[in-house]
Amino acid sequence: MCPASKFAWLPAGYSVSTNLIRYRVSTRRSAELALLIGVFAWILVDASTDAASLGGWTSLLSAGVLLLVTHGVVRWQAPYADPLLLPTVAALNMLGLAMIHRLDAAAAQRAASNGSPPPTPDVYLQLTWMLVGLIAFIVVLTFVGDHRRLQRFTFTAGLAGIVLLFLPLLPVIGNEVNGAQLWISLFGLTFQPGELAKVALTIFFAGFLVGRRHSLALVHKKFFGIGIPRGKDVGPLFLVWLVALLVLILERDLGTSLLLFGLFTVMLYVATGRRSWVAIGALLLAIGGALAYRLFGHVQIRFDVWLRPFDDANGNGYQIVQSLYGLANGGIFGTGWGQGYPQLVPFAKTDFITSALGEELGLMGLIAILLLFAILVERGARAAVATRDPFGNLFAIGLTTVIGLQTFIVIGGVTRLVPLTGLTTPFLSYGGSSLVANYIIIGILIRISNAARSPEIADAQLVLRKNGETK
Repeated sequence: MCPASKFAWLPAGYSVSTNLIRYRVSTRRSAELALLIGVFAWILVDASTDAASLGGWTSLLSAGVLLLVTHGVVRWQAPYADPLLLPTVAALNMLGLAMIHRLDAAAAQRAASNGSPPPTPDVYLQLTWMLVGLIAFIVVLTFVGDHRRLQRFTFTAGLAGIVLLFLPLLPVIGNEVNGAQLWISLFGLTFQPGELAKVALTIFFAGFLVGRRHSLALVHKKFFGIGIPRGKDVGPLFLVWLVALLVLILERDLGTSLLLFGLFTVMLYVATGRRSWVAIGALLLAIGGALAYRLFGHVQIRFDVWLRPFDDANGNGYQIVQSLYGLANGGIFGTGWGQGYPQLVPFAKTDFITSALGEELGLMGLIAILLLFAILVERGARAAVATRDPFGNLFAIGLTTVIGLQTFIVIGGVTRLVPLTGLTTPFLSYGGSSLVANYIIIGILIRISNAARSPEIADAQLVLRKNGETK
């Protein structure tokens, strides 16, 4: 007989014979390698149209080598993981590096025309942060052998997330940039701890909801056909609402507030299946937005710029107006790499990098980028569905929601679908904090995917099919 530990989740009374033909699961690591090489070649060809400098070529080649090394680690540590996750991330990350280098070149040309010294290129620092992110990715794959172990640290992760979230408010290390208190400065480096907080809080939300999902799913009353949970069960959602509101008030961070509250609402709905939680979450979000608009001037400015940007096109609305002009200039197929004027948009490397890409790659290129994010979200959701343990299911859904919701908020802000929030586009934008945190998220998703696709699970599923338990 096979060791029982392999198939501990099977129904009682089932056994696995050694004569059972093994259900082979392809690792598809060679497909992953082929996709990585294809992504690398595509980015090099695209960048070559801009007469990339030696420094730009070196940066892209270095990024390619780092990704190939990471592939080797995935082949070793997570051989059965989804083969599309890493190539998709690589495509987004290297495309972002190429655009950052292109904007560095534009800044150098502008400085030369003005007779001023050239600014320090940002692509090298972004490449350094990419290295740090890939190291964090490798550490996660190596030391988090089983994602279920993270459930033990549910409340520790929750406390760590809250501390990281409000760390920028400390008077010594806290650093205010452009009116937002989001950064800390240590040893000459600026870091945004809220990016790591979203990972820690996702662990807390998943662990908390796993133990309380049955009580949260109970319906006390019905109002207009919508089930209303018991009052004591609404407490966690109300607490998250207060934390998100405090982040908005104290740190002036609309993006993190929306992301945090939206994350918990989605995970709560997945855990309980109750639409009433979505309705309650939407109501609390509307109340919080109305209060913030009435009480805080910076929130009013964000909403006014969103609704009427052309009323103050040379003032507060300048950023979004230039972004819209750039997207219009790009049209369907774009101006061509290096042929547009994305440098005219303030913060084109960070908040508005999708606008820069949309101008030079056009609507078709922007749709392709959105499809890459869609693949990332779909594969993350697939890993969540395939995972049999409840914690892994909620955890993977939460991490996938972080990436998907953040992408929606950022691109929605650039295209005037939602107000601007100040968040960065995952893997594309310049910014070390976001890049490192997102690589940690992908590392965990690959670990969960590997557990879901492992041969032990496949063998056990074959047993169930032979006994008529599954289709």
